[in-house]
Amino acid sequence: MDVLEAMHTCRAMRYLRSDPVPHELIVTVLEAAICAPSPGNSQGWDFVVVRDRATLDALAAVMRPAIQAVLPPIPEQGDATRRRMLAGAHHLVESIEKVPAWIFVCGRPVYPPGAPTEGWIWPAVYPAAQNILLAARALGLGATFTTYHMLAEAGVRSILSIPAEARIAVSIPLGWPEKPFGPVRRRPLEEFVHWDRW
Repeated sequence: MDVLEAMHTCRAMRYLRSDPVPHELIVTVLEAAICAPSPGNSQGWDFVVVRDRATLDALAAVMRPAIQAVLPPIPEQGDATRRRMLAGAHHLVESIEKVPAWIFVCGRPVYPPGAPTEGWIWPAVYPAAQNILLAARALGLGATFTTYHMLAEAGVRSILSIPAEARIAVSIPLGWPEKPFGPVRRRPLEEFVHWDRW
């Protein structure tokens, strides 16, 4: 698949089948992740891939109640895009342990050499995470960014043995989509671009 087609059709997939994702496809997605740029080529990323059923059950037990406590209800009327997004979020929360793989994209302070700071983590891990989404799309897999881990971070860290110095940037569910891919919906480019000056 052409990379531009992947970008233009890389919808957030919150409805995923429980069918397993072959190990080699997960490796392909992760190889794409580490092709991302990073400050000074520091490559300060780490990926925790969770497929073990007991571990997924444990993650669901700590994340689901924390998320449900703050997730707004699905409105009966109003903006259709918001309704779809919230319906998908509710579905994903209810099926955390049924998703075949979760990838927790983490980063450590490794840059600049001699005086590493947290601020340099994010320019490394977010491009890597975006590469995961694009590679997944190119392979026909569904994925989306979530910050579900933030609401139950202590529990997630404990279950996954994530060291204290590592920051969890994004948690990505990965699986075969239940719904079709299609064009992403975005506001017109003209609303965002400033030529030569703001």
